[in-house]
Amino acid sequence: MAERLAYKWKVLISVIFGLFMVILDTTVVNVAFQTLLREYDATLTQAQWIISIYVLALGIGTPLAGFLADRFGIKRVFLTGLATFVTGSVICGLSPTLWVLVGARALQGFGGGLSLPLGTAQLLRTFPVNEQGRALGVFGIALVVAPALGPILGGWLVDLQHWRWIFFINVPIGILGVTLGLRFLREQKSEHRPALDLPGLLTEVVGFGSVLYAASIAENYGWTSPTVVLWFGIGAAGLILFVLVELFVAEEPLLDLRLYGNPTFLLASVIGYVSVLALFGAEFLLPVYLQSLRGFSALDTGLTLLPLGVAAGIAMPTAGWLYDRIGPRMLLGIGFSLLALNTWQLSRLEVDTPIGWIAFLMVLRGTALGMTVQTTYVTALSVVPAPMLPRGSSLVNGTRQVMQSLGVALLATVLASTLSPETRALQRQTERVPVPAGHTFVVCAPEAGPAAAILNQACVENIRGFERAYRLTFYAALLAILLGLLMPGWPREWHGRRAAAAPAEG
Repeated sequence: MAERLAYKWKVLISVIFGLFMVILDTTVVNVAFQTLLREYDATLTQAQWIISIYVLALGIGTPLAGFLADRFGIKRVFLTGLATFVTGSVICGLSPTLWVLVGARALQGFGGGLSLPLGTAQLLRTFPVNEQGRALGVFGIALVVAPALGPILGGWLVDLQHWRWIFFINVPIGILGVTLGLRFLREQKSEHRPALDLPGLLTEVVGFGSVLYAASIAENYGWTSPTVVLWFGIGAAGLILFVLVELFVAEEPLLDLRLYGNPTFLLASVIGYVSVLALFGAEFLLPVYLQSLRGFSALDTGLTLLPLGVAAGIAMPTAGWLYDRIGPRMLLGIGFSLLALNTWQLSRLEVDTPIGWIAFLMVLRGTALGMTVQTTYVTALSVVPAPMLPRGSSLVNGTRQVMQSLGVALLATVLASTLSPETRALQRQTERVPVPAGHTFVVCAPEAGPAAAILNQACVENIRGFERAYRLTFYAALLAILLGLLMPGWPREWHGRRAAAAPAEG
């Protein structure tokens, strides 16, 4: 049967299975964070490296993916990234110490950074121009279903005291992805073997790495702390040097920043950056609300958020089909309007908000996500010539990761800024108290005695923090609506990437 499949469908199957584990890992580890902290007897600052190093390695590896694909072949680098991720997962599951785990997480992040942008580039190189929206829509199911399943799977394994399996589950999925890729994918090498842009590489590592690290510690240390300011300063200097090197020094730039000279690429990228803040607020904020204020277990939290992934998984293929026919303008206008309405309602959450209403809001948010995330991505790449797709995909992915990290850090800071010193002291105290696996400290719980007043105060302050954080994402959604309506598409004629694309393989 596989022999009768058109090559484009083989590529789609290979990319979905290959990248599913990478995307799953973005959320499955988060629910086990408190368990890992206890298992390795680590401080919060030490354990934070489990999350931070993954983001750092992902952000450093992604910009490199395009260069390596041009140099060694897109299939080889894509599969090397997947194999690296699988190797890192095995070491994570076997890690005897915290720092072995941190090193293995770096391997995971770097492997994921290589494979994620190249999977998309292969789809756009292979599918005909009038089917590329549909292809990315189908791929988008994995993009949203995997993060939705992560908290459920992770919470279930944590509840069963099998936390090491949150890493081992990647192994069979990854091996299947590599096997399918070896069998189905054809090698696509650039006719020109580019030289390594060493100054660009060094400044990229310093710039991207420092900014991502600063963002990952900003909420804990404070944005004005000397440590955070220092790392942001180093990152800003590195990024400025990186831009100067890429535009004026490098003969063969690591990332082609001149793509921003195309109005469609620039506008679609900016909308993507704004939407990262507007969209991923729920993915970061709502689990905190459900666990810290409502007392949900990790598994129950994942089940509550599941409607978001299901709705997005249904909306994405439909949005991709519509994109091929009418372009991005109406999809973005309607999608971000839904998002703004949904976010305003989330800003009005209370301690006793019915869970059924929250589930309905997740359906709306998932629909908005399905209409916008992949739409802005494929629109940006629609004007990138086919031979440059690996570089273009690396540029879009790498910069989005930076913006997402900054956005999450900003929202975490807004949330924390409403807490009084008494509430902060209470939360620091509870961090040192052992909590049953899969559960968390509950602020808004009925309490009698002297502790009732401070708990009530903490509850009120936390709710106010969620309101302010969601209000900020609401304004970002409004901005995304206005920018989205400036994109090409219906009611004007839509040509997709016909002018830029090379003929696709059948």
